[in-house]
Formats: sequence, structure tokens, C-alpha cells
Amino acid sequence: MTVIVQNTLPPEMDGETALPGMAPARADDWLRLDDAYAAQMQRRLSLLDGQLDDVLWMDSTALDAALEVLEAALGVLPALGFTIVSDRVTCPDGRIVSLDRAAPLLTLGQLVQEDICLLRKQGAEHVLVGAVLCFPASWRLAEKAGKPLVGIHEPVVEYDTDLARRVQRLFDGVRAGRPLWRFNRLWYDDPELHQPRSATSPRRISPDRAAAPYIRSERQCVVRMPISDVVVFSIHTYVVRT
Repeated sequence: MTVIVQNTLPPEMDGETALPGMAPARADDWLRLDDAYAAQMQRRLSLLDGQLDDVLWMDSTALDAALEVLEAALGVLPALGFTIVSDRVTCPDGRIVSLDRAAPLLTLGQLVQEDICLLRKQGAEHVLVGAVLCFPASWRLAEKAGKPLVGIHEPVVEYDTDLARRVQRLFDGVRAGRPLWRFNRLWYDDPELHQPRSATSPRRISPDRAAAPYIRSERQCVVRMPISDVVVFSIHTYVVRT
């Protein structure tokens, strides 16, 4: 196993901000690049190459929305050190990625550190309609595909009816060009980024945090696309030693 860790967490992630208490973010600050970019991308590419069905899924009706997300990302990437010429992107690690607009989520997975989930309003709830999820923190994409927010959060004990209602209001209320962000903090004894786990076998968290030498923290952004109205949930994963 290759250990991939960042040097530090971003300064704004020193405290605790729990859902649904989110904060405003700049319009272009839903994608980031850090010191682990090259190593994380190699891990992502290995998963996309060897375990594609585990880390990529999209409902056939979500193609236009996913393409809009890809185009939005391409507008952000030059400021992060990417060079875009025609349909080719030179990444900060020197890789060249050809843009495949017929497979927008796969292309995103080859470009950015973030996992990208797409949620579209269907009835009273937002439903997961697509994702490139290489670095799950104890959940499986196959179990959450096509499910609404309540189903996605099973079996999280804290996600009760009241919290579910508040989170749904948050997804309803986020505006295009005005993303929101929050972060979590999880203690792991294993720095592996790809940590799928079935909802039927939830992770047991040891009360002895000293026994867990790694902090895994996710910077999560909620971003509305202006045309498709789909909501993007982007996840930038940091792993640091305690």
C-alpha cells in the first residue's frame, strides 16, 4: 500500500463545522489542488483503470448535466495551474488528458483531486444521478446510486428526520455562483484513500483516537449548475498524520 498524506490541513479546516452549518465559498473555490495532487491522481487513475464499475456511475439522463459540470470545471482549472489547449489539458503533474465530452465524469476523474457527485431534484428530494467516487469514506457508490439524500445517509444515526429536512432545505437554497462548503474530521488507522464499506457493515470508530494515527478530513462543497439546475457535491480528501 502506498501511503499518501498531505503535509497539513488548510487553515480554515482547523475547527469543526458540521452539516448543515455550512459557510459561503467563492464561486471558483469548489476545486482545489494541494501537495498530494500527483500521488492522489495516480491512485485515482489506478482505480479508474482497474475498478471502474466501483468508482464511476451515471444515470443516462444525467449526461447533459455532467457535461455542464465538466465545462464549469474547465473554467476553474487554469487558475490552479492547468493549461488547456483545444481538447487537451496539461495537468500540474505533467500528464496530458484528452477531453472526452461523451464521458464527462470519467474525464473529471482524470483531472481533479475531488470526487464529484451529481444530485438532481426529483419530487421532494435531491437524488444521486451520477458520481465519480474514487475515495469513499466508508460507503459504496453502488449502494447509493439513484437514491435520495435520506437513502444516501443510511445508516448514519445522526441523520434523523429533522437533520434530513434541514439538509434538503440547504440543497434547495444553494444558488448558482454562490457555493457553500463544510468539512468533516474522521480518525483512521489506515491512510488508504479508497475505503468503500457496505451500509450493512458500518465502520466501528474506536474511542481511543490516539490509536488512529491519521486524520481524514473532507472539504465538501455544494454547487448549483445554472443551466441543468443539478447540484454538485464535491469532496476534496485530506489525509494527515496526527
